[in-house]
Amino acid sequence: MYFSVLPKQPHPILSYLRVGRLLYYSLAIFILESWFYWVKLNEAYTYYSNWIIFFWAWSFMFSFIHIFLVLADGWSRYQNYKRAKDQFFVHGFNRRIVDTYIGSKCQRMAALEAAKELGIGEEVKAYYVAKGVKWYHYVPYFMIKDPWFGFKKHFWSRTFLEGNYKPKFNYSDYQQLVLQT
Repeated sequence: MYFSVLPKQPHPILSYLRVGRLLYYSLAIFILESWFYWVKLNEAYTYYSNWIIFFWAWSFMFSFIHIFLVLADGWSRYQNYKRAKDQFFVHGFNRRIVDTYIGSKCQRMAALEAAKELGIGEEVKAYYVAKGVKWYHYVPYFMIKDPWFGFKKHFWSRTFLEGNYKPKFNYSDYQQLVLQT
């Protein structure tokens, strides 16, 4: 099912930012935290005992590592967005496609952004509401079901190491063709 008329398509950078907006807010927080902890670590290194140095070093490393995890997660969600957009473009609204992205807030945001850009965003949003997804469901469902998720390869590959997805369609070109005819 190809759409006969597409809404105006945003620039890919804008889509990238919209898909991961919550992640990029947390990125800013982690950058500020890292800077704060770095300042405290330098102060502790000069004036305090090893235990205080260890505390600030651990805090700094925790925040600093999260900067890269958030960037990797944002990249992975953008790959989800591109895949979902292709799937919605070919099949239209389909519950099986939408269910693929129900697992986490970030995946749902990727699917919703793809759907909005194709004009079916309200349908996808209504489906998520009907499935019981609330706006405050930030923690991914798999984390609640399986507390040992961090030790599974599937978690790392799907969350931070999603492969590059090359879209099958150039939506801007398609939109130009539709507008010219």
